[in-house]
Amino acid sequence: MSLKKVHDKQPDDFEFTKENLETANRILKNYPKDKKKSAVMPLLYLAQEQNNNWIPLAALKYLGKLLSMPYINVYEIATFYTMYNLSPVGKYFVQVCTTSPCLLRGANELVKTCQNKISKKQETLSENGLCSWTEVECLGACVNAPMIQVNKDYYEDLNKNDMEKILESFMQDKPLKPGSYRGRLSSEPEINEKKPNGINNA
Repeated sequence: MSLKKVHDKQPDDFEFTKENLETANRILKNYPKDKKKSAVMPLLYLAQEQNNNWIPLAALKYLGKLLSMPYINVYEIATFYTMYNLSPVGKYFVQVCTTSPCLLRGANELVKTCQNKISKKQETLSENGLCSWTEVECLGACVNAPMIQVNKDYYEDLNKNDMEKILESFMQDKPLKPGSYRGRLSSEPEINEKKPNGINNA
């Protein structure tokens, strides 16, 4: 399913839920009243979380009114930073780092696995609508390369077999746990322990 086709189905309206509006008001208290525009980035995140991991145009306009700033300024910020999704993504949004450290350790195999398991082209929903994927620049976990970010979680120290099992878990809506798939804690030296969820080295 092309995301461009889904992107045409923009909601007419958007507003924070009661709970998220309370959260937004707490966020706004961290800023001087005359500087509330500075809260735009955390509020964009909040809108994205509420709307299935993407931000519709109606939400950008809503935030503009909430923050007393022109809608176009909200749009400029949302389009500048790649962590904001302005079109629908899967429930499990797989971001594959293909910067040099990850490429040197096999990121190309992770990309091929995404093509085989999710969709041939990036930014395209899987047939069951649960997953989409894209290539991204450095995600800041170079020591644990190659790695992917899925929504807010990092899956690190991967190989082709690990990636296949992880993606299959997403496609079944039963995600495996994030973390190092070599049994490492953070970026400490590798230790001889079983991987998360019983996945072993290939």
